[in-house]
Amino acid sequence: MLDADSGTARSPHAALTGVAIDSRQVRRGDLYVAVRGASAHGADFSAEAMAGGAVAVLTDPAGREAAAATGLPVLIVSDPRAVLGQVASWVYGRPTADIMIIGVTGTSGKSTTTYLLEAGLRAGGHTTGLVGGVELRAADLCFEPRLTTPEAPELHGLYALMRERGVTAAAMEVSSHALAMGRVDGICYDVALFTNLSQDHLDFHRDLDDYFTTKARLFQPELSRVGVTNLDDPYGRELLRLAKVPMTTFSALGSPEAEWRALDVRLGADGSAFRVVGPGGVEADAQISLPGPFNVANALGAIVTLVEAGVPLQSAVHGVGTLIGVPGRMERVTGAGDDFQAVVDYSHKPAAVESVLRSLRQVTTGTLTVVLGCGGDRDKGKRPLMGEAAAGLADVAIFTSDNPRSEDPLGILAAMMEGALRVPRHSRAHVIIEPDRAAAIDLAVGRAGRGDVIVVAGKGHEQGQYVSGEVIPFDDREVVAAAIDARKESRKHE
Repeated sequence: MLDADSGTARSPHAALTGVAIDSRQVRRGDLYVAVRGASAHGADFSAEAMAGGAVAVLTDPAGREAAAATGLPVLIVSDPRAVLGQVASWVYGRPTADIMIIGVTGTSGKSTTTYLLEAGLRAGGHTTGLVGGVELRAADLCFEPRLTTPEAPELHGLYALMRERGVTAAAMEVSSHALAMGRVDGICYDVALFTNLSQDHLDFHRDLDDYFTTKARLFQPELSRVGVTNLDDPYGRELLRLAKVPMTTFSALGSPEAEWRALDVRLGADGSAFRVVGPGGVEADAQISLPGPFNVANALGAIVTLVEAGVPLQSAVHGVGTLIGVPGRMERVTGAGDDFQAVVDYSHKPAAVESVLRSLRQVTTGTLTVVLGCGGDRDKGKRPLMGEAAAGLADVAIFTSDNPRSEDPLGILAAMMEGALRVPRHSRAHVIIEPDRAAAIDLAVGRAGRGDVIVVAGKGHEQGQYVSGEVIPFDDREVVAAAIDARKESRKHE
């Protein structure tokens, strides 16, 4: 249903220069899109939107009266969110038509893969953009994101900015929330990549199958032209059945069924090397600075996706190899010296914790210690699984707070401990409970000896801790560095 009202105070012929879904973010010339929220209807804030410069309101029948009271032109549709992406694209002049866009979805590896893709796109001669949970970039401009995938108005506005800055290609994380809520509507990705799938976001999705089928929406003709999938992942194989666009397959394990494979893989503490073999016998030698077998998979997926996007294989391999690291992803904290290594990683789901610990085990000659918490007000089913992974794969597991939000941190820790106790006593890590995250990090650093590796997991690049409605400044990298400095200072006086 679509109809339009116009108030008497203003002309219905308003020039639109932007779109906003939050009345607090409205700028002059914006179309204010008023949708029903969890506790209030956005139309109730139409007056605030008008004060901010809105020149028209798009809402549903329930919001008609409140929106019309402003005197602004009002458009009525049955479901504003369902048309939000297309409307935002139209208002901003369809910017994504002028930029090659690569989308990355999956549970783990999205951020790292987008950085690898951006490096490869630059090597292929593109001016690049980046959209993800770590940062937003439009050529030389950089912004901090609020969401892994921004709301549709913000997203199309960002691409309009990219177009102004001369961006020719962009890599973008596509979350399941974004797909379910229509945030990426109005975009058709030139290439879409699926990394893997494991338990996450079951506070939002009904079950794992619902989570997967939501991810699979990206591989439909209305959202992408070509797809790339990881054949080593069971869901990556299943995607071949659900996808309705041409699909290309890859395997970091060298599966002969895959069109692209990684062979002769050589893993090291400072990165990995492997041979890329593709259709028709094409080959290239790849070397990356990111450690761990999962980063071989991320790099191979990025290389294949770049080739599908038209980047020559050698340029793709070279570009991927130039990436030194990704903020908060297996990021080493300098200053540990020759005695031990300290790493900060964003792993906040069971499979990611397992992958990180298995990778670090290969480069640990001493004790492997993990400092780990679980987020509050999120998928509670992950907590025992993460506790079990930490207790089963580390030598020392220090359970602490992550972002407890509105929950009791001790309740979260109890659920993690429940999982840890599933591990047989003879193979279980030494588990320590320390609710204070800074104290837990201090404890891990203070215990470290020669050849040890410490991984502080869960928050990665985040610079705040969400506790009881407040955001407390907290950066794992800074806290680890401070603990290392304090340890050094203490030892000077011993």
